[in-house]
Amino acid sequence: MNFHSDYYSLLPHADQAELRRRQAHTIKRLTSLKKGIRRLRELAESISHLSARHLDFSGDVVTIGAAHEISSAEQAQLSTALRGFMPWRKGPFSIFGVDIDAEWRSNRKWDRLLPVLPDLTGKVIADVGSNNGYYMFRMAHHKPRLVVGFEPYIHHHFAFRALNAMAGCRHLEPELLGVEDLGLFPDTFDIIFLMGILYHRISPLECLKEVKKALRPGGSLIVESQAIAGDEPVALFPEDRYAKVPGTYFVPTGACLRNWMVRAGFQDVEIVCSHAMSSEEQRRTAWMDFESYADFIDPVNRQRTIEGYPAPLRVFLKGMA
Repeated sequence: MNFHSDYYSLLPHADQAELRRRQAHTIKRLTSLKKGIRRLRELAESISHLSARHLDFSGDVVTIGAAHEISSAEQAQLSTALRGFMPWRKGPFSIFGVDIDAEWRSNRKWDRLLPVLPDLTGKVIADVGSNNGYYMFRMAHHKPRLVVGFEPYIHHHFAFRALNAMAGCRHLEPELLGVEDLGLFPDTFDIIFLMGILYHRISPLECLKEVKKALRPGGSLIVESQAIAGDEPVALFPEDRYAKVPGTYFVPTGACLRNWMVRAGFQDVEIVCSHAMSSEEQRRTAWMDFESYADFIDPVNRQRTIEGYPAPLRVFLKGMA
């Protein structure tokens, strides 16, 4: 399941026995999805022979390989395989000349983080909810010692594995685990990225406390969350869905989220950025042809969701363990 032969040695405080037990349980659970797993594995294996010579993770587009490195037949095979991993939520990517315009222009989020980004060089990092690994590749440019991507959804997991098989970044590790599994890694990470997670948790405060346990003393937490406008420390609790998304619980103001972090034990907590969402950043594309932001907002009153709630902001905070 892991690329790095010394993976566990880099996580000395991890509960390795329980981690392996949960991995085994996950594999057993996934056997009920044999058809889906077989398809994803076959897609990944169909392009596993491609090895990129050119890598560039420094810019907006994560670039793995150049078009001239493979034949036109291989490029056609690659394009077919990559389309098999649709929908692509995070991006953009360029894979041997195949350009993937994902639903989210994730480079914009990364650009907002850059001014407050801790030094990633030589650090052990967790990217919780890593999806297809876009941010893991962007982190790789800063030369961390190890980045562990926590992503429990097999679709995204195999998409990342396919990409990294071509990129060959041995210090980027995928785990079929979620934020609820961070307790297996006490005092482990120098930096944890928790982006797009908290509003899906029934108890966000307890979640933040568990996250803090996984940080080394003095470690940094970067939080990015859906939010509502306002200066009061309050949170919206939707009756059923928020912006058509099920499993959305507390949607806080920035002040409320800051208070959550403080009460979870984080120090020097600050709101570093807040901005309104728009279809410029999240939208349908040829690589994600389902509903997106424009479908989640009231067509008459763009300041409201389709359910009538305040339209979402995105808010970024930083704190230290």
